[in-house]
Amino acid sequence: MNNGEILIPIAFFASIIAIVYLILRRKERINLIEKGQSATIFETRKNVPQALKWGMLLIGIGVGILIGRILALYTAMGEEESFFSMVFLCGGISLVLFHFIARNMEKKDPPMG
Repeated sequence: MNNGEILIPIAFFASIIAIVYLILRRKERINLIEKGQSATIFETRKNVPQALKWGMLLIGIGVGILIGRILALYTAMGEEESFFSMVFLCGGISLVLFHFIARNMEKKDPPMG
């Protein structure tokens, strides 16, 4: 299989998963409305900017690429291993930091509702 041929089944299964998710989410919301309950469990954090999360994630990935390159050049670690490990490590660390920042922001300014 060429690199392009592997994308077709991946895209196919990803689209099936997305469609099933949207259908189940719709049914769940309709059931809540029919029972007269509030659908506030589906609301996202309004007072935490999502741009902060994506910015921190992309910065973490960039730092991971940089550290991975340094590891690949100056250690016996392979290039693929160093890049993937550092990208995932730094990206994960940035998301954990975002969680703590968002929680701190919510404590200072609780959502209205």
